[in-house]
Amino acid sequence: MAIESTLNEWEPRIRSVLRIAAGLLLLQHGTAKILGIPPMENFANLQIASLIGVAGLIELIGGILFIIGLCTRPTAFILSGFTAVAYFMAHASKSFYPILNGGELAALYSFVFLYFVFAGPGPWSVDAARRSA
Repeated sequence: MAIESTLNEWEPRIRSVLRIAAGLLLLQHGTAKILGIPPMENFANLQIASLIGVAGLIELIGGILFIIGLCTRPTAFILSGFTAVAYFMAHASKSFYPILNGGELAALYSFVFLYFVFAGPGPWSVDAARRSA
């Protein structure tokens, strides 16, 4: 019983850690596309107005907002839809099974972001700081 109580006490903080980690992982997609960091050959001549360019902007801005926990629920809603669309556009037509179509990461991102729509950002966030001020 004591261990469950301790785990329950830590849940909000671990939710914040998950939010930060998911945001950092998404952010790297945006920085690669928009800022060229890390440099990737397939994004070398990326046009901002292209579909991939717009995706990079969403990943960059959404990743930053998600990491710091600002407007977390609406950001998570947008990112959940964005990654679901990415799954269906880039992966689903290759195979029904995510393990075969390479879409496991996009599908998992979509559900992680959907979780945050309902769970909120956790205590280590700008949203939480604004609520307590």
